[in-house]
Amino acid sequence: MSEAGFLAARDVSRETMERLKTYESLLRRWNPAINLVAKSTLDDLWARHFEDSAQIYDLAPESAEKWVDLGSGGGFPGLVAAILAAGDGRATTFTLVESDLRKAAFLSTVARETGLQVRVMPDRAEVLPPLGADVVSARALAPLEKLISYAARHLGPAGTALFAKGANHAAELAKALESWCFSYQAVVSRTEPDAVIYKIEGISRV
Repeated sequence: MSEAGFLAARDVSRETMERLKTYESLLRRWNPAINLVAKSTLDDLWARHFEDSAQIYDLAPESAEKWVDLGSGGGFPGLVAAILAAGDGRATTFTLVESDLRKAAFLSTVARETGLQVRVMPDRAEVLPPLGADVVSARALAPLEKLISYAARHLGPAGTALFAKGANHAAELAKALESWCFSYQAVVSRTEPDAVIYKIEGISRV
Protein backbone atom coordinates (compact mmCIF):
# COMPACT_ATOMS: atom_id res chain seq x y z
CA MET A 1 0.00 0.00 0.00
CA SER A 2 1.28 3.45 -0.97
CA GLU A 3 0.30 6.76 0.57
CA ALA A 4 -2.18 7.12 -2.31
CA GLY A 5 -3.67 3.74 -1.43
CA PHE A 6 -3.96 4.78 2.21
CA LEU A 7 -5.69 7.99 1.19
CA ALA A 8 -8.11 6.15 -1.10
CA ALA A 9 -8.94 3.54 1.54
CA ARG A 10 -9.52 5.98 4.39
CA ASP A 11 -10.60 9.26 2.78
CA VAL A 12 -8.62 11.36 5.24
CA SER A 13 -8.15 15.11 5.02
CA ARG A 14 -5.25 16.86 3.33
CA GLU A 15 -4.02 18.06 6.75
CA THR A 16 -4.03 14.49 8.09
CA MET A 17 -2.08 13.24 5.07
CA GLU A 18 0.46 16.04 5.46
CA ARG A 19 0.98 15.04 9.08
CA LEU A 20 1.44 11.38 8.10
CA LYS A 21 3.91 12.31 5.35
CA THR A 22 5.89 14.47 7.78
CA TYR A 23 5.90 11.50 10.16
CA GLU A 24 7.08 9.19 7.37
CA SER A 25 9.91 11.55 6.43
CA LEU A 26 11.12 11.83 10.03
CA LEU A 27 10.94 8.06 10.54
CA ARG A 28 13.03 7.38 7.42
CA ARG A 29 15.56 9.99 8.57
CA TRP A 30 15.87 8.66 12.16
CA ASN A 31 15.54 4.93 11.49
CA PRO A 32 19.17 4.17 10.47
CA ALA A 33 20.40 5.54 13.81
CA ILE A 34 17.91 4.10 16.29
CA ASN A 35 16.08 1.26 14.49
CA LEU A 36 12.50 2.42 14.94
CA VAL A 37 11.16 -0.23 12.55
CA ALA A 38 12.76 -3.19 10.79
CA LYS A 39 14.59 -2.01 7.67
CA SER A 40 12.86 -4.75 5.67
CA THR A 41 9.46 -3.10 6.30
CA LEU A 42 10.36 0.38 5.03
CA ASP A 43 9.35 -0.40 1.44
CA ASP A 44 5.84 -1.22 2.68
CA LEU A 45 5.65 1.38 5.42
CA TRP A 46 2.11 2.56 4.71
CA ALA A 47 0.58 -0.92 5.01
CA ARG A 48 2.89 -2.52 7.58
CA HIS A 49 2.88 0.38 10.02
CA PHE A 50 0.43 3.17 9.15
CA GLU A 51 -2.57 1.08 8.09
CA ASP A 52 -1.74 -1.59 10.69
CA SER A 53 -1.96 1.13 13.34
CA ALA A 54 -5.02 2.79 11.79
CA GLN A 55 -7.06 -0.40 12.10
CA ILE A 56 -6.39 -0.36 15.85
CA TYR A 57 -7.66 3.23 15.96
CA ASP A 58 -10.81 2.09 14.16
CA LEU A 59 -11.62 -0.31 17.01
CA ALA A 60 -11.38 2.29 19.78
CA PRO A 61 -14.53 3.84 21.26
CA GLU A 62 -15.12 7.26 19.70
CA SER A 63 -16.00 8.58 23.17
CA ALA A 64 -12.56 7.74 24.61
CA GLU A 65 -11.09 10.75 26.38
CA LYS A 66 -7.71 9.35 27.44
CA TRP A 67 -5.61 6.97 25.32
CA VAL A 68 -2.37 5.46 26.62
CA ASP A 69 -0.04 3.71 24.16
CA LEU A 70 2.50 1.41 25.81
CA GLY A 71 5.95 0.74 24.39
CA SER A 72 5.30 3.20 21.59
CA GLY A 73 8.70 2.70 19.94
CA GLY A 74 8.43 4.35 16.53
CA GLY A 75 4.93 5.59 17.37
CA PHE A 76 2.80 2.63 16.32
CA PRO A 77 -0.07 2.65 16.92
CA GLY A 78 -0.11 5.67 19.26
CA LEU A 79 1.11 8.46 16.98
CA VAL A 80 -0.94 7.27 14.02
CA ALA A 81 -4.02 7.10 16.24
CA ALA A 82 -3.30 10.61 17.53
CA ILE A 83 -3.01 11.97 13.98
CA LEU A 84 -6.26 10.31 12.89
CA ALA A 85 -8.08 11.45 16.03
CA ALA A 86 -6.99 15.04 15.43
CA GLY A 87 -8.25 14.80 11.86
CA ASP A 88 -11.59 13.43 13.06
CA GLY A 89 -11.97 16.23 15.58
CA ARG A 90 -11.94 13.92 18.58
CA ALA A 91 -11.07 15.34 21.98
CA THR A 92 -9.00 12.28 22.93
CA THR A 93 -5.71 12.99 24.71
CA PHE A 94 -2.77 10.70 23.97
CA THR A 95 0.05 9.55 26.25
CA LEU A 96 2.92 7.64 24.65
CA VAL A 97 4.95 5.51 27.07
CA GLU A 98 8.44 4.63 25.80
CA SER A 99 11.38 3.78 28.07
CA ASP A 100 14.07 4.13 25.37
CA LEU A 101 15.16 7.76 25.62
CA ARG A 102 16.19 8.00 21.95
CA LYS A 103 12.84 6.68 20.78
CA ALA A 104 11.06 8.98 23.22
CA ALA A 105 12.99 11.90 21.67
CA PHE A 106 11.83 10.78 18.23
CA LEU A 107 8.20 10.65 19.38
CA SER A 108 8.48 14.16 20.82
CA THR A 109 10.02 15.40 17.57
CA VAL A 110 7.20 13.98 15.46
CA ALA A 111 4.61 15.46 17.81
CA ARG A 112 6.25 18.87 17.57
CA GLU A 113 6.71 18.79 13.79
CA THR A 114 3.12 17.67 13.18
CA GLY A 115 1.56 20.00 15.74
CA LEU A 116 0.14 17.17 17.85
CA GLN A 117 -0.64 17.70 21.53
CA VAL A 118 0.61 14.38 22.90
CA ARG A 119 2.45 13.57 26.11
CA VAL A 120 5.56 11.40 25.87
CA MET A 121 6.53 9.58 29.06
CA PRO A 122 10.07 8.11 28.96
CA ASP A 123 9.45 5.37 31.50
CA ARG A 124 8.37 1.74 31.84
CA ALA A 125 4.68 0.82 31.98
CA GLU A 126 5.08 -1.33 35.07
CA VAL A 127 6.57 1.45 37.22
CA LEU A 128 4.32 4.33 36.22
CA PRO A 129 1.45 5.18 38.59
CA PRO A 130 -1.96 4.08 37.25
CA LEU A 131 -2.98 6.37 34.39
CA GLY A 132 -6.75 5.77 34.38
CA ALA A 133 -7.03 5.41 30.60
CA ASP A 134 -10.14 4.81 28.51
CA VAL A 135 -7.98 3.02 25.93
CA VAL A 136 -4.68 1.20 26.38
CA SER A 137 -2.92 0.01 23.22
CA ALA A 138 0.28 -1.85 22.39
CA ARG A 139 1.89 -3.42 19.35
CA ALA A 140 4.90 -5.76 19.36
CA LEU A 141 5.70 -5.05 23.02
CA ALA A 142 5.26 -8.17 25.17
CA PRO A 143 3.34 -11.47 25.49
CA LEU A 144 -0.41 -11.02 25.97
CA GLU A 145 -0.27 -12.12 29.62
CA LYS A 146 2.14 -9.27 30.38
CA LEU A 147 0.09 -6.79 28.35
CA ILE A 148 -3.01 -7.71 30.33
CA SER A 149 -1.17 -6.92 33.56
CA TYR A 150 -0.22 -3.50 32.18
CA ALA A 151 -3.81 -2.88 31.10
CA ALA A 152 -5.11 -3.88 34.53
CA ARG A 153 -2.81 -1.25 36.02
CA HIS A 154 -3.53 1.61 33.64
CA LEU A 155 -7.13 1.20 32.44
CA GLY A 156 -10.04 2.98 34.05
CA PRO A 157 -13.03 0.90 35.26
CA ALA A 158 -14.78 0.81 31.86
CA GLY A 159 -11.66 0.95 29.73
CA THR A 160 -10.75 -1.00 26.59
CA ALA A 161 -7.41 -2.61 25.74
CA LEU A 162 -6.37 -3.00 22.08
CA PHE A 163 -3.43 -5.34 21.51
CA ALA A 164 -2.11 -6.44 18.11
CA LYS A 165 -0.80 -10.00 18.14
CA GLY A 166 0.79 -12.22 15.49
CA ALA A 167 0.39 -15.82 14.38
CA ASN A 168 0.96 -17.18 17.92
CA HIS A 169 -1.99 -15.24 19.30
CA ALA A 170 -4.13 -18.25 20.29
CA ALA A 171 -1.41 -19.72 22.48
CA GLU A 172 -0.80 -16.33 24.09
CA LEU A 173 -4.51 -15.96 24.79
CA ALA A 174 -4.70 -19.38 26.45
CA LYS A 175 -1.72 -18.51 28.63
CA ALA A 176 -3.20 -15.15 29.63
CA LEU A 177 -6.52 -16.76 30.60
CA GLU A 178 -4.71 -18.93 33.14
CA SER A 179 -4.03 -15.84 35.26
CA TRP A 180 -6.63 -13.28 34.16
CA CYS A 181 -10.35 -13.11 33.57
CA PHE A 182 -11.56 -10.77 30.80
CA SER A 183 -13.95 -10.50 27.88
CA TYR A 184 -12.40 -10.29 24.45
CA GLN A 185 -13.04 -9.98 20.76
CA ALA A 186 -10.43 -11.22 18.26
CA VAL A 187 -10.55 -9.08 15.11
CA VAL A 188 -8.65 -10.46 12.13
CA SER A 189 -5.97 -8.06 10.94
CA ARG A 190 -6.50 -6.35 7.60
CA THR A 191 -2.76 -6.27 6.95
CA GLU A 192 -1.65 -9.72 8.17
CA PRO A 193 -4.10 -12.65 7.72
CA ASP A 194 -2.51 -14.68 10.55
CA ALA A 195 -2.63 -11.80 13.01
CA VAL A 196 -5.44 -10.40 15.17
CA ILE A 197 -6.23 -7.40 17.28
CA TYR A 198 -7.58 -8.34 20.68
CA LYS A 199 -10.22 -5.94 22.00
CA ILE A 200 -10.27 -6.64 25.74
CA GLU A 201 -12.50 -5.37 28.56
CA GLY A 202 -13.46 -6.25 32.11
CA ILE A 203 -10.04 -7.39 33.31
CA SER A 204 -9.68 -9.04 36.71
CA ARG A 205 -7.41 -11.60 38.35
CA VAL A 206 -8.45 -15.24 38.25
